[in-house]
Amino acid sequence: MCAPKWFPAFALLFAAQLAIAQNTPAASPGIEQRIQRVESGLEGDIVLKGDTRATRNLADRMKELNVPGVSIAVVHEGKIGWARGFGVTRVGGFAVSPDTMFQAGSISKPLAAMAALRLVEQGKLSLDADINTYLTSWKLPGAPVTAGKPVTLRELLTHTAGIAVHGFPGYASNEPVPTLVQVLNGEKPANTPAIRSDAAPGAQWKYSGGGYTIMQQALLDVTHEPFPELLRDTVLAPIGMTHSTYEQPLPRAFQLFAATPYHGDGQPVEGGAHTYPEMAAAGLWTTPSDLCRYILEVQQSLVGKANHVLSAEMTKQMVTAGMGNWGLGLEIGGTSPNQYFSHGGDDAGFVSLFVAYENTGEGAAVMTSSDRGGIIANEIMHSIAAEYNWPDFRPTERTAIHVDPAVLARYVGTYELQPNFDIVVTLENGQLMTQATGQPKFPVYAESGTKFFPLFPAEIEFAEDGQGKVTSLILHQNGQDMKAPRK
Repeated sequence: MCAPKWFPAFALLFAAQLAIAQNTPAASPGIEQRIQRVESGLEGDIVLKGDTRATRNLADRMKELNVPGVSIAVVHEGKIGWARGFGVTRVGGFAVSPDTMFQAGSISKPLAAMAALRLVEQGKLSLDADINTYLTSWKLPGAPVTAGKPVTLRELLTHTAGIAVHGFPGYASNEPVPTLVQVLNGEKPANTPAIRSDAAPGAQWKYSGGGYTIMQQALLDVTHEPFPELLRDTVLAPIGMTHSTYEQPLPRAFQLFAATPYHGDGQPVEGGAHTYPEMAAAGLWTTPSDLCRYILEVQQSLVGKANHVLSAEMTKQMVTAGMGNWGLGLEIGGTSPNQYFSHGGDDAGFVSLFVAYENTGEGAAVMTSSDRGGIIANEIMHSIAAEYNWPDFRPTERTAIHVDPAVLARYVGTYELQPNFDIVVTLENGQLMTQATGQPKFPVYAESGTKFFPLFPAEIEFAEDGQGKVTSLILHQNGQDMKAPRK
């Protein structure tokens, strides 16, 4: 088990040549002003009430977080309002443009789900039949935990099938790449465990890239087509996603238009972009503009205006929230009439996010070329939400209170969250600071005399014994309460 991340760690600054670069023709004055406000209005998930310095500039954030390339596209009033690239495709390289391709990570899933649903409408698959009915090259083994209940396509698409393996790290350019069946069986050179049932189908929601890999094999066995060709013909081409492909690795002809992936420390991912034979789960290369074309297809298909892939009825099923607030390949949020669908993606050195409202013709997609890009993607989405007056995706405003430095001094110390993973608490100029092993220092702000919060969705609470001695720290994060005794 890897050590938990107390906060997203900041990395070293980029070299001076990484100043923001734009490779996009100027938009109309009104749109240009909107773009500039989005660029200068980045905010974190948490902001302090009354803090006039809460907003940050995109160029500064890219330097601080070692994110060399960012690409943004916005859907407004039912069309792509603008698209722009920022930074460079690689340090010292060309500027990012709206046509620069990024690996989409798990954003591959909703488009692959759309292909599966098209086959359902064609009568080649069923949402509710045993998936083994369609698997011929490989079968999902039975397991006692399933109690004889079959796994269905609907459950695979909604992450309720009880299938192991959350995600995939991919394969570096100097590593052998397994076949899909080897991935399913966890056989070398696969670098992930066998994809098997570990819970009863339909009993719980648990995110599973493994489930989408089973779905990929089912699509291959039913259509007898290579997966990239199947997705091109059934989804990408009909929607007009001309700068997208599921080919792995990326063909040489596309590489000139592709961003280079980077680690959070500013170093490029060794050997470049990883190869993902788990194409349905993680194999899409695309652009924010093409993701916005997908957004528009879903929005317009819901009302019967652009059913290039799915009928209105099937599209409605796709965005109907079930267990865990997931539809058929999409996370569903918001409230009626402002329900939205979204998905994030994370491949080695790439992080992306898209969000779109079902009924208002609004949405956006952000793609980045760094492991730390998710921080920026969220901040950009907050800025877009503010600029376009979305009802959601606004930062949470919290109020900090003053606590006597003498009280704060009682909390200074080292707290062991896990073996070899500590949170060190210090007091600097009256400000309580925290630093987790291998991460930089971050300030925390007082909610009460014992509870504190960072500018990030987490809280820490200090506990005392009967004599008033501070004995432990409790980290509240990601729905978990983790106790760290004081050393």
